[in-house]
Amino acid sequence: MGRAARRRERRAAPPLAQRGGLDPIRWRIGPESALAGTRALEALAGRYPALLDPAATTLEERFAAGDVVRPDGAPWRAEDPVVPGDELCFHRELQDEEVAGEDPPILLRDAHLLVIDKPHEMATMPRGVHVLSSALVRLRRSTGLEDLTPLHRLDRRTAGVLAFGVVPAERSAYHGLFARGEVAKTYLARVELNAGTGIPHSPGERFTMHDRLEKTRGDLRTRAVPGEPNALTEGEVLEVDAQGERAVVRLRPRTGRTHQLRAQLSLRSAPIVGDELYSPAAPGEAALALLAQELAFTDPVTGTQRSFRSDRALP
Repeated sequence: MGRAARRRERRAAPPLAQRGGLDPIRWRIGPESALAGTRALEALAGRYPALLDPAATTLEERFAAGDVVRPDGAPWRAEDPVVPGDELCFHRELQDEEVAGEDPPILLRDAHLLVIDKPHEMATMPRGVHVLSSALVRLRRSTGLEDLTPLHRLDRRTAGVLAFGVVPAERSAYHGLFARGEVAKTYLARVELNAGTGIPHSPGERFTMHDRLEKTRGDLRTRAVPGEPNALTEGEVLEVDAQGERAVVRLRPRTGRTHQLRAQLSLRSAPIVGDELYSPAAPGEAALALLAQELAFTDPVTGTQRSFRSDRALP
């Protein structure tokens, strides 16, 4: 488990209750934060500029109403100074949001896991304009499982198998599987081919992608940088269309970097069909042609073999 995950496991319960399937936002002032020493209102506005949206309740009003609290539940005052280690907790104000379609199909629900077959264009976690429509919030509301937490993530535009943990005390065991690379993940992707493509062009051929990838805050794309590789994916060409312009490939990532498959294929001039982020010149498609087809592991809690497969077809 990574350091961030371990910190989350050690944190005490939030002082604000979950609301409509949404956890409160908890912000801890870091030891080197440029906002330390400022007033609580200014610090919060600096960290979350969206709170200054003219359509939202003003921060002055929210502080006056006691909406922003400390870990012990005591309200922050707008003029209170913040120092490293302080924590501010509050609920986000929700914008109007269309929640279309049915909840995602459930592949498994037991005392430990809930596994779904996520559709394209559904966010895993509530973020930005995708809050009530996110898989996490929809499932918490429909199942009543308030402690439900994703054990890994799929991009909003990626469909397929997505697993959630049911019991908070078991999360670290499941997170550890993913951190140690002990989960077998299989994806299917439809990619563009051209003369300069750096992957094989014939069915049955295998290839390996090994790169150093980094993603920085504020940059939507993951980028390749010099240095020791930290992203490994094994691939195989399954089929190529009659024109030799597109191929279906099976991908088995051995690491879990953000946008790993999308970035690695783009680096080799074989972008995934519909991936306008990593191939801006490509024609737009209705959906990203990337499917998390299978997920398999030995359950660290029950000791049983778990294997899940998506019923969805590749776009």
